[in-house]
Amino acid sequence: MKKDYLKKTVSLLAMTALTCTVLAGCGSSPKTPGATGTDTPGSEPRESASQENTQEQAPSSDSQEIVDLVWYSVGNGMPDNYDAWKANLDAYLEEKIGVHLDVQVISWSDWDSRRNTIVSTNEPYDIMFTNLGTYSNDVNIGAFADITDLVKTASPELYEFIPEDYWGATAIGGRIYGVPTYKDSSSTQYFVWDKELADQYDIDYNNIHTLADATEALTKLKEGENITPFILTYIGLDAIHGSRYDNIGTGLPALGVSYDDAERKVVAVFEQKDILDELHVIRQWYQSGIINKDAATLGENPNYRACFIAQGWPYAAKTTWGPNMGVEAVAVQIGDTVLSNDTVLGSINCISASSAHPDKALQLLQLVNTDSYVRDALRFGLEGDNFTYTEDGRVHVDKDKVWPMAGYTQGTFFNITMTDEEDYNQWDEVRALNEQAKPSPVLGFAFDMENVRDQISSCNEIWLRYRPELMTGTVDPETTITAMMKEMRAAGFDEIAAEAQRQIDDAF
Repeated sequence: MKKDYLKKTVSLLAMTALTCTVLAGCGSSPKTPGATGTDTPGSEPRESASQENTQEQAPSSDSQEIVDLVWYSVGNGMPDNYDAWKANLDAYLEEKIGVHLDVQVISWSDWDSRRNTIVSTNEPYDIMFTNLGTYSNDVNIGAFADITDLVKTASPELYEFIPEDYWGATAIGGRIYGVPTYKDSSSTQYFVWDKELADQYDIDYNNIHTLADATEALTKLKEGENITPFILTYIGLDAIHGSRYDNIGTGLPALGVSYDDAERKVVAVFEQKDILDELHVIRQWYQSGIINKDAATLGENPNYRACFIAQGWPYAAKTTWGPNMGVEAVAVQIGDTVLSNDTVLGSINCISASSAHPDKALQLLQLVNTDSYVRDALRFGLEGDNFTYTEDGRVHVDKDKVWPMAGYTQGTFFNITMTDEEDYNQWDEVRALNEQAKPSPVLGFAFDMENVRDQISSCNEIWLRYRPELMTGTVDPETTITAMMKEMRAAGFDEIAAEAQRQIDDAF
């Protein structure tokens, strides 16, 4: 049954939380919109934009018109019951803000190419999910609307709800082009184990905190079960570099400043000993069969993995990682919890520069972030099919009808209704992680990339070519890094590093 209070915009109590690149956890009690919570450093604009987008000057939509909005996002493809889900949500949205919503869920394996085509061909849409890897470039080619002023007038509750620091993290040249997802502001990585299987082989997972520590345990699983225990896709194990180096907003993992370096030296990340040591470990795993042989070309992970590394918090093992695999899972932290401007940008939703209704698009995102009924529909699916509301106002999820939309791409987690399986508020864990996070030594620094934008673009293209094999252990890291960095330096890598170092030295 629909909860009566869900027919009103739900208040949210703002809380500081941790950025999510991989979905973890799924619920909490409603909170209060408008509260900014604890301020976090790093709110200055991160980079300059070469163009001025004036889309926010578009006239407001006619309040009597039913506006059709198209939202592109990523997940496990379109739901089987999409038409029924859409009809149900459209009736609610029509009454609330006069819109109908068409969500296009592109599969993970097709997302990069499909997203690039949509952006480059100016295919019509209103909202698009994006993240750190593509956000800056898409802004600078004019793909997204400048919402700096419009977000305050068209969606004031949304603007007040999301902390100022989050808006600052999305700013390019002092202008806002995306709505950050208010959930996590720091990042922690975890080993996630199938508990029953790990216990069967007497694996002391609570004391495994590094890749090298896990080698013996993974070997036991491989030999004892005749399985590939650590499956990777072509994305590879980005936790190797992401939890150690801040790439200062460039989106280029090959360049960064160590979270441990008080002197803030800009370095070639993959030439550093700590990164090389980790890459040698996964190379060993690949050669011994711990990592799958098709890792460099695999588009999507299987539903079940005996062990993997994911970003999140411990309780996600119970609410998400375990249930998604159909097993009891345990999560053990690996490395430090870190905080940077970039960790905020794991999930952003942007308005197309060509959208005829940017005001309505922002009103929709406002509802997603402040109305639990809308948020639940996106997160859990169709009420009465994928999930039901219980008598005490919780959500009961039908585990036989997995909803394919990726919750972390949509909006805040702080207004999702708690499920009937949750026994406490997992966001307390998130708050604790955020408070203990190791801040980047360049937190708050905004790299103006204007003078080296072409070099960054070229180096990123090189990185994307080398990433699948390098980050899955498919190739020897020493020779591969030598070849990759030779190409990058020919494309201007050292110029990027020098410019970044100059600006950091001036800033600090």
